[in-house]
Amino acid sequence: MKEIIALIPARSGSKGVPNKNIRPLSGYPLIAYSIAVAKKSNLIDRIIVSTDSEEYASIAKEYGAEVPYLRPAEIAGDTATDIEFIAHLINWLKENEKYVPKYFAHLRPTTPIRDPRVVDEALNCFIGTDYTSLRSCHLMSESSYKTFEIQDNKLKRLCDGNFNIESANMSRQSHPKTYIANGYIDVIRSDLIINNDLIHGNKVRAFLTDTAYEIDEAKDVEILEYIINKTPNYVNELFNV
Repeated sequence: MKEIIALIPARSGSKGVPNKNIRPLSGYPLIAYSIAVAKKSNLIDRIIVSTDSEEYASIAKEYGAEVPYLRPAEIAGDTATDIEFIAHLINWLKENEKYVPKYFAHLRPTTPIRDPRVVDEALNCFIGTDYTSLRSCHLMSESSYKTFEIQDNKLKRLCDGNFNIESANMSRQSHPKTYIANGYIDVIRSDLIINNDLIHGNKVRAFLTDTAYEIDEAKDVEILEYIINKTPNYVNELFNV
């Protein structure tokens, strides 16, 4: 029985960076990085890509993932949520394979640089616990307590809604540390979705990683190319070149 499935979402309709999930990065399509990391994990039993694109599916299969179906258009648009495509996979597995894995390792293609050992570390520190899920995150360079919203052209402190922003001028060390989810890995319990219609729940294990770089804009690809070029062995080892 396959207990841990790597789930890699790759819809085709990105507007900020067209065809983002298959955009070349140091000679390999972006989605290939997440597949390669999952293949090198010692704990992941199976790799499934959820996509709405025949082209994406073909690339994913070339690099060793399964694409057992194409994601329906109604859950592949800009407003599609994570829970929709994960629940869709669960239902597909129930109907077609008569089983559901206990855990999903959610690996977003847009965070391509990962260490398989860190992925396994995250899985090991979650499996067998009573946490509802796990989310990777890293320390923010600036505390959220120093950030603002704008209301009626006036700055308003984000954390307490105060228009008196003087405390934001205090040193970084004076504010609580804050963290941002980074897409390195999320671990999801299938039964939380089936029984509660939730992905993360109310007891989420924080898993700290080094800063993880995500691709949201075209310039992010250049940043990641620079990072990878500084460590060329990473790509060679990941793809067994």
